[in-house]
Amino acid sequence: QVQLVESGGGLVQPGGSLRLSCEAYGSVFIDNTFNWYRQTPGKTREMVAGITGSGSTNYADSVKGRFTISRDNAKNTVYLQMNSLKPEDAAVYYCQTVFTTRPGRPSYWGMGTKVTVSP
Repeated sequence: QVQLVESGGGLVQPGGSLRLSCEAYGSVFIDNTFNWYRQTPGKTREMVAGITGSGSTNYADSVKGRFTISRDNAKNTVYLQMNSLKPEDAAVYYCQTVFTTRPGRPSYWGMGTKVTVSP
């Protein structure tokens, strides 16, 4: 069983920064891919950033140059550094891990952490 716990959300002014954390509990392997998604009411969940077990990263165009995803395998933790935040970045941010080497590529989700960007 895998549990993901996100933290670090909160209220920030436009132009500010936040760092989200996603700590994984259970049998999570270093070759797991981790992704950050976000969702606002009435919209589908969208992928923001991802990092593979080898450290390759990818980002949504809307956050490139502002957000950075990283991982600390020793701590079983993935981070999302968010800079130059905009009101449109406000959302609930979810962490996902994917067992890329297992049949069916099972994935697990955290409960989310809310980010509010407002003056």
